[in-house]
Formats: sequence, structure tokens, C-alpha cells
Amino acid sequence: MTAAGLFAGIGGIELGLSKAGFKTELVCEIDPGAAEVLRRRLEVDVHPDVRNLGQLPTVDVVAAGFPCQDLSQAGRTAGIAGKQSRLVGEVFKLLAPRGRAPRWLFLENVPFMLQLQQGRAMAYLVSELEKLGFMWAYRVVDAQSFGIPQRRKRVLLLASRTEDPRTVLFGTDAGAEPSSRFDGKQLCGFYWTEGTRGLGWAVDGIPTLKGGSTLGIPSPPAIWDPLDGSFSIPDIRDAERLQGFASGWTLPAGGIPGVRGTHRWKLVGNAVSVSVAKWLGDRLLSPSGTMPQSVALKSGDPWPKAAWGRNGQTYSVDVSPYPQRRKCKPLREFLRFARTPLSLRASAGFLSRAEQSCLNFEDDFLDDLSRFVADSTRRAAA
Repeated sequence: MTAAGLFAGIGGIELGLSKAGFKTELVCEIDPGAAEVLRRRLEVDVHPDVRNLGQLPTVDVVAAGFPCQDLSQAGRTAGIAGKQSRLVGEVFKLLAPRGRAPRWLFLENVPFMLQLQQGRAMAYLVSELEKLGFMWAYRVVDAQSFGIPQRRKRVLLLASRTEDPRTVLFGTDAGAEPSSRFDGKQLCGFYWTEGTRGLGWAVDGIPTLKGGSTLGIPSPPAIWDPLDGSFSIPDIRDAERLQGFASGWTLPAGGIPGVRGTHRWKLVGNAVSVSVAKWLGDRLLSPSGTMPQSVALKSGDPWPKAAWGRNGQTYSVDVSPYPQRRKCKPLREFLRFARTPLSLRASAGFLSRAEQSCLNFEDDFLDDLSRFVADSTRRAAA
């Protein structure tokens, strides 16, 4: 089986598909740092701009983790018509010539697009797919399902003119979301850039790695250790591992003139989890399982967590974000590299927002944070 990757980033989809047995024939990526990672790690030629691609090669799968900046809660929320996310329209242009249609089309993006602007983004995607003669299905999937201590939900949208995507996406289900009860000892991840209305809180894991804040600034999550009261940020090499890459995967990006070292965080945050892509590749090669019951949706109904459709009709499917259930290694054991203490500016700013908020916190969290800020202040003064 062969694949082409559009908006390839640092190759999460392509690496995952290769682990399932696919061969990548083409990748397209405009970011110079990401393109260098692709050239060095996947040893492929990189086409720089999907708008100038012209035509697709004859492949079995076309994959596109198209830009999420306009669709993400952490982004600009401009919607599918935003400057970045509307580039998915270039994919549909490339698919228009039916003689070169791939067997499968795979799109990936953030689940917030299901509710942003009353789900206009998903409505646009499925409308364009049906104009091109595709049957489609999507499912929200969490990377934790594959044993990774990162809470990362993404919409996987699969479509085909000749195949049934339901058997691939819906054939396996491990049931309800696992509990995340805090026992007073686990590391807890959160976003220090938040604190007013949310935390991105994750017990024994980290919240979703993301490319940046609303200002587009790369921002790694923070980690609270209740055993010693410390606050830190993980090493970029562990962040790469939390996305399924080898540690140091994005090092080639640092050698590009004009690319800042913090850009690696953006590349990792924007990547598709390798484990998720491998699962999809395995399912494409060997779909199986029992199809869950479908319920027809009415016009105006909100988009569910999983659905499929064709010829203007949409059906909701009752499946969880966990197609399988691999046990996650405790975050304390997963992390291999030394963490960096959270800066005084970051910790003090978060504490100020948290104290003014109405959020609920785990016992000792704010007390530990207050002591951490006080200790950091004394060290800075000394």
C-alpha cells in the first residue's frame, strides 16, 4: 500500500503508516523546519506548497492533517474559512480528477471543530466530499487509547469512493473513558498559560501538546509533583516521545537558519500521534469487528463524537474515543529526561490567575504553587 502526505508536518501520519506497512510516495510541507525533519528522518523529497502541487501521484491513501490554527480552542477560532484551515480546499481540488482518485482519503484535525460555529467546518468537509462522490466516516479518538500518557483527542475522518470507511473506524471499541482519580502521588500536567477558565488538567499524564497559545507562541505544559511540591516543564525529547517519535526527532529543524529553538515545541504540538496513525494503517490493511448501531441525524442536530454519511444523510454512531485499551505507563516512569523548573514569571502569573478564578484544584496544589513562587522569588533576589 502506498501513501501521499499533505500538510505532513514532522511526519506523524507518514511514520505511523510506515510502521503499519505503507510506503510514502510524496510529502508536502511548507514549514522549513518541518520539511528538514521530513527530509532527514523519512529520507523523502519534500514538495513545499500544496497550492502548487498540480496533481497527486497514484497512491492508495492520501493523508492530510490540515492546519488547525483556525479551528482550535487554543487558536484563532476563525473557523474553516480562516487563512490557514481553508487550505484543506486544496485537497479537494487535487481529488477532483476522478481518474487519479486514491482508494482512501484520511483527514485529521481537532475535535473543537465539531462545535465551533455550530460545526460549520465539518459540514463543509462532508459537503465537499459528497460532491466528489465519497462516502465518509469520522471518529474522535484519544491517544491515551494506545498507552500514551497524553490526553489528546483528535477527529479522524476517513472517506472513499469505492470502500466502506465504517468497518475501519468503528469495528473496535474499548468502552468508556478510563477514570483519572488522583491518589496524591501521581505527577499532574496542566497548562501554565491558562488558569482563569481552565487548566487542561491531566492526572498521571499531560494535557494535549499544542503548537501555541492564541498568540501562536509555543508553550510546553507544566508538571506538578505533589511528592516534592515542584513545578516544571518536560524536556522536548520527552515531548517527542509523548507523540510517538524517537527522542531528538525534531533536531534537524534547529539547523535551519532563522528557525528558533522553541519552534521544535510548535512542530511537536502540531504533529499527529504516530500511534494513532499506525492504528489507522493497521485497520486499513485489516478491517474487522462488529458494526455498532447507527441513528439518523436531523438537520440542525449537533455533530456527535462519531458519525458517517453519504448522499446527504448523516448517521450518529455510539462508539467511545478508545478503539482499544493499552495500559499507560505512569508519567513518572515514562519521562526519561530531566525537567526544567517552571520560570518565576510563568508560575507567578499562573498563581495570580488561579487565585482569582472559581476553579477547583486538588488539595495542596495552590499551597505548593505559592511556596514554589516564594522560593523562586527569593532565589531571583539573591
